[in-house]
Amino acid sequence: MTTDDFRRIALSLPNTEESSHMGAADFRVAGRVFATLASVKEGYGNLMLDVEQQTLFVGDAPEIFQPIKGGWGRMGATHIRLAEADELTLTGALRAAYNLRIQKRAGTKKATRRKTL
Repeated sequence: MTTDDFRRIALSLPNTEESSHMGAADFRVAGRVFATLASVKEGYGNLMLDVEQQTLFVGDAPEIFQPIKGGWGRMGATHIRLAEADELTLTGALRAAYNLRIQKRAGTKKATRRKTL
């Protein structure tokens, strides 16, 4: 897969917008980043997963997925090796990151609503 494939698939998800942070393309839903192309020079796309999802992806396909180094990686941020991924794998990984952001956003709205009641 390529960065163009990453972008195409990410933007095919409902209500996704492409933006930029510190010169790198990122993909957002409801204003929240779920994927970036910040590590494209190294051949990676980045996914904002949670630790449980990261463990499953890395465990199933360590040749494709690896935690991002440092604190972001310890919180679930994960590299996907674009050259090693196929369309189904990349689509599934992007969809997982996207769905996580949607779920977190829904949880935030519920928590905010409860506080104001």
